[in-house]
Amino acid sequence: MRIAVVTGASSGIGEATARRLSREGYHVIVVARREERLQALAADLPSASYVAVDLLDDDAPQRVRAHLETEHGGPLHLLVNNAGAAWRATFADGGWENVRKHMALNFDAQVRLTEALLPPLRASAPSAIVNVSSTSGRVGRAKSGAYSASKFALAGWSDSLFLEERPNRVHVGLVLPGFVATEGFPQRELVDRPLTRWIVSTPDKVADAIVDTANGRAERYVPRAYWVAAALRILAPRVVARANSGTALTPETTAR
Repeated sequence: MRIAVVTGASSGIGEATARRLSREGYHVIVVARREERLQALAADLPSASYVAVDLLDDDAPQRVRAHLETEHGGPLHLLVNNAGAAWRATFADGGWENVRKHMALNFDAQVRLTEALLPPLRASAPSAIVNVSSTSGRVGRAKSGAYSASKFALAGWSDSLFLEERPNRVHVGLVLPGFVATEGFPQRELVDRPLTRWIVSTPDKVADAIVDTANGRAERYVPRAYWVAAALRILAPRVVARANSGTALTPETTAR
C-alpha cells in the first residue's frame, strides 16, 4: 500500500486532500495540531493514522518520521506540504515580526519536514513531494507582503528541489491556489458578488490538483486561469500592479 503524509489536515484543503488520496488507495498519515479533528478524520477513512503536532515545534519533523517508521516500517510515497496560515497587515503595521511568523510556518516548517522525510521518499522512489504555495507566491498583493514572501520562498525552493531530486526519482510538484473558500477564509466578499464568485475555488478542486501534481505535473494553478496573472506579472508588471492597487484580499489559508 502506498503511504502519504498530509500536513494541515484538520480542515480545508488538507482534509479534502486526505480524503481524495484515501480514495486513490493511499494509507494517509494526517498531521495537524487539532487532535480531536485528526482522530475523527482518521476514523472516517479506510486506512489512516495521525500525528497531532505543531509543525513549529523543534521536534515536529522527528515525531512525524518516528511515527512513519514505528507504525508503517518506514516507506513513504508522497509528502503533501500543505500547512500554512495568513495574517494580513501592511509591513509598516506588522513589521519584521509578521514576516518572521509567516516564514516560520509557511516555509521553514515545510523545509524542515521535507528534510526529515526525504530519505524515506528516496528509498521508496518513484515518489513525490507536493508543496502547496499560492498565487500570492507569484504575484504580490497589498497587506499580504509577509504571506507572499513565504509563498514566493516556497515556490522558488520547490523549483530548485524539482531539479535536484529528479535524478533520485522523487518528483517535486507545486500547487498554487487562488481564493479558496475554507473554514478560516469563507471568502464571503467574493462569493456574495456574482461578478467575482467564479474566482473562488473549493478545497476539493485543490485536492484534485494536488493528486494531479503528485502524478507528475510540475505545477498547477487553481483555478487554472490564474496562471494568466502570474504570466502578466512578468510580461506586464504595471498592469498587474494597477489591478492590485485597490484590493487586499488574502488567498487560501490552511490549518496547522
